[in-house]
Amino acid sequence: MGGGQSVPKITKQDRAILDLKLQRDKVKQYQKKIQAVLDREHEIAKQYLVTGQKDRALFALRKRKYQETLLAKTDSQLENLEQLVSTIEFSLVEVSVIHGLQQGSEVLKEIHKELNIENVEKILDETAEARELQREVGNMLANSLSVEDEEAVQVELRVLQGETLAEQEVHEPVELPSVPEGLPVSAEPEEEQPAEERQQRIPMPA
Repeated sequence: MGGGQSVPKITKQDRAILDLKLQRDKVKQYQKKIQAVLDREHEIAKQYLVTGQKDRALFALRKRKYQETLLAKTDSQLENLEQLVSTIEFSLVEVSVIHGLQQGSEVLKEIHKELNIENVEKILDETAEARELQREVGNMLANSLSVEDEEAVQVELRVLQGETLAEQEVHEPVELPSVPEGLPVSAEPEEEQPAEERQQRIPMPA
């Protein structure tokens, strides 16, 4: 059985964002309570007016007004919390982008080290040496063969070239020439006339 899944590490930034969001949720809950009080005080004031108790209605409205000031303060606090959470989250995104750019820059530096002039010249020199070695080995083999063997090799090379060319022609599609449109219809051949008629048309010498 494989090991358990690794638990993602919680950073200080994650904890800070979580705490701010918890505070934001508490403020929203407190706002709901204040709104319930506002609605209740409004109904109480109406009831006191119906019963003719103006002083009590005025007291209920004053309490309602005080709750409205608290609600306005919580709105401001909630807005500050929202902005702070957004700022931290955006800053984390910026940090991630900068980290990615740094890694990309390091990779480019490594690539440039591999593609410097010295390495390129070294590769070209090694390629030239390999070609020279191949040429020397070819000359050595050619000198070690007899004239008959060398001729047989040349013949085998020509045969192999012909086979390769034939295979290429088989695989390549054959393009037939297109028939031009609007060709004149060929005249029908004249019927062959009897020999006697041909002799009659030949003028006799004078």
